[in-house]
Amino acid sequence: MPATAPPPSPVDPSQLGLRERKKLKTRVAIREATYRLIAEQGYEATTVEQIAQAAEVSASTVFRYFPTKEDIVLTDEHDPVMEEALRNRPAEEPLLDSLRHVLRQTMEHSMRHEPEVTKLRMRLMAEVPAVRSRSLESMSVTGGMLCRVIAERTGRDPAELEVRAYAMGLVGTLFETSRYWAERDYPDDIGDLLDRALTVFAQGLGPGVARANQGGPTGR
Repeated sequence: MPATAPPPSPVDPSQLGLRERKKLKTRVAIREATYRLIAEQGYEATTVEQIAQAAEVSASTVFRYFPTKEDIVLTDEHDPVMEEALRNRPAEEPLLDSLRHVLRQTMEHSMRHEPEVTKLRMRLMAEVPAVRSRSLESMSVTGGMLCRVIAERTGRDPAELEVRAYAMGLVGTLFETSRYWAERDYPDDIGDLLDRALTVFAQGLGPGVARANQGGPTGR
């Protein structure tokens, strides 16, 4: 059943035409070369020219597919897959439950098929200011996808402030969970951390907030 099946891999080449398969092959070659070079010599030492040479393409081809070096690290095809998977969840299921399910399966898929790349991307987001800055810019794309899904589930306008605030709050939660995981050298299961973070998003911090504030400057 679509509602319970794991999400598909980001792109199924067999469903693409020849032109699109060639484009995908080039994109994958550029990304793989980038990850390999960064793992070997670090982010700052890796240049677009080196990436192009390793991927056996020209530097202009790299820039045609990825406007910046940061985009090579951050760009993937997961958003359309997540959007489809969320739409395939039962309509009566609470949105946050649907998101928990899809995110856990997406992360399990990534860790099963490309664990080192997944960890490297998250480490770069946590440690490299340029990557972190670019990732914050790209969050709006994922936020837009969530706005569409939330609007469909709730019957609201995706441009409403409440919908946008909720969607971007979710995106921020995912971003900070990834950073937390990378900053601590991946000590826990990322799916469990996502569950924890989404529980806080849904329920707030609870009584701990009041206790923490009682001894503060205004708690007299």
